Amino acid sequence: MEKDLGNYRKSYEKGELLLNNTPNNPIELFRDWFLEVDTNFPEDETNAMTIATIGLDGYPKSRVVLLKKYTHEGFIFYTNYNSEKGKAIENNPHVCLSFFWPGAERQIIIKGKAEKIAKNLSDGYFESRPRGSQLGALVSNQSEVIVNREFLEDKLKDLEVHYKNKPIERPSFWGGYIVKPVEIEFWQGRPNRLHDRIDFKLNSDNEWIKTRLSP
Repeated sequence: MEKDLGNYRKSYEKGELLLNNTPNNPIELFRDWFLEVDTNFPEDETNAMTIATIGLDGYPKSRVVLLKKYTHEGFIFYTNYNSEKGKAIENNPHVCLSFFWPGAERQIIIKGKAEKIAKNLSDGYFESRPRGSQLGALVSNQSEVIVNREFLEDKLKDLEVHYKNKPIERPSFWGGYIVKPVEIEFWQGRPNRLHDRIDFKLNSDNEWIKTRLSP
């Protein structure tokens, strides 16, 4: 089976990105873009991002997770530490995050190092989650093989009974990571495939160096 996709084309014409209209700190530009997309393109799940890791088998693997907080220090998401991605990060903390916002014709690519956040911060976020999501974290031994969906649903029912009228504590195998960036690239689609690319790299003095890249 084959299908030729050579005629799938789109002209990107919704914006521009120039060196002189960007701040010197990429986190500030990320904030501006995030707010613009979140306000003007509600159909895009603004905080959905792809994280790529190098697996224990040596292969890269990407999957979509949800950004839950960003600061000048980095980008925070939550997961099961014993999952495939958690084990990959434990073995090699160098990861890549990417956001694609088709409504705004923009993408952001972030290279950085992932590390676990403080336990009290993971506790605080876990407490803020809906009860069903809290139980879901306990139900799933993420990335492990299961026999069928009923296995999960039965386990959820048992936990609902067990924790009825009881608080649910964060399991030790679940929590947050912060990805501390060393390079952030901003991409704005432009006509004729002459896209705008502005790249920020952190130098040895912990300063961001901004350059324009050829598309």
